[in-house]
Amino acid sequence: MNNVSRRRLIGGFTVLAGVAVVAAPALAQLQAEIYIPAAPPPPRVEVVPTLPPERVEVERWQPGYWRWNGHEHVWVEGRYMARPRPRAEWMPGRWEQRPRGWVYVEGHWN
Repeated sequence: MNNVSRRRLIGGFTVLAGVAVVAAPALAQLQAEIYIPAAPPPPRVEVVPTLPPERVEVERWQPGYWRWNGHEHVWVEGRYMARPRPRAEWMPGRWEQRPRGWVYVEGHWN
């Protein structure tokens, strides 16, 4: 392989790698929407356990929610999760009614 061919090959890989790095975050945001014909039941009342003082600043409560298992709604209990960074707050997921049915919008850290 001569030097010109090698440079073109390396240049092509560099461009391809650059496109992959730029496109990866955008693709990570994509999520298939599954439409459910029935509204979820009302959220359950949960007793939120008290955290020890040393964990209060590093963990946040993620409330429970109704998940669709393909046949019915199934309750997922709430839990404490470690914050990904200081002062991050959990934005709970929610069910939204749309023209084609109900869609669950995932929770996320803000």
